[in-house]
Amino acid sequence: MTNLIETHQLVKKFKDQQVLNDINLHVPESKVYCLLGPNGAGKTTLMKILTGMIPATSGHVEFAGHEWTRADLANIGCLIENAPLYGNLTAQENLQVICRLRGSAESEIPNILQTIGLANTGKKLAKNFSLGMKERLGIGLALVGNPKLLILDEPTNGLDPLGIQQLRELIAEFKHRKMTIIISSHMLSEVEHLADNIGIIGGGKLLLEQEYDHETDLEKLFNSTLAKAGALNV
Repeated sequence: MTNLIETHQLVKKFKDQQVLNDINLHVPESKVYCLLGPNGAGKTTLMKILTGMIPATSGHVEFAGHEWTRADLANIGCLIENAPLYGNLTAQENLQVICRLRGSAESEIPNILQTIGLANTGKKLAKNFSLGMKERLGIGLALVGNPKLLILDEPTNGLDPLGIQQLRELIAEFKHRKMTIIISSHMLSEVEHLADNIGIIGGGKLLLEQEYDHETDLEKLFNSTLAKAGALNV
């Protein structure tokens, strides 16, 4: 199986603090890879490196078989932390801005709006959207340019049960389209039914990486993996 993303001995330090320690990640093409770990484990830092937001201290990233360069950002969509929305613009107008910034055709906007379930929002401004609608619009912005890789960092944080269900259905749709997706989470129930592969990170180390068979008790595996590494309270 071909890996779309690989990292090799990836290290990240902030002054004297080592946040990532020799991370060797393998994300198969056209699969959903769920990166699991407690808060502060290094998940967001790793995703920021994969999307070029911050540099690694050492090690390197491969994308589609070659060493990652900023040109690869054309094939990567991401939603990390808060969605970069313009509150005084509609969903369509927000997408128009991103299309123009990325040099993408605005003709893809109706399909994106339909995909994320916001085709009927009309002139409603983004500042008046529910949290779930804002999250879906943020994912819509990440879909501009039809990326090969979609990276979502804690996408269900703060959502109500309806918003979580809608987001799960959206991710399932991307999975059926054979898009490669990386999702980070510390809430196992969000991802256990979607994951093809899992990675468990704790204390800045990748403690386990494997295919997920949907029969293994994920909570038990998660807790035992962290406990063995002494990373349960990280």
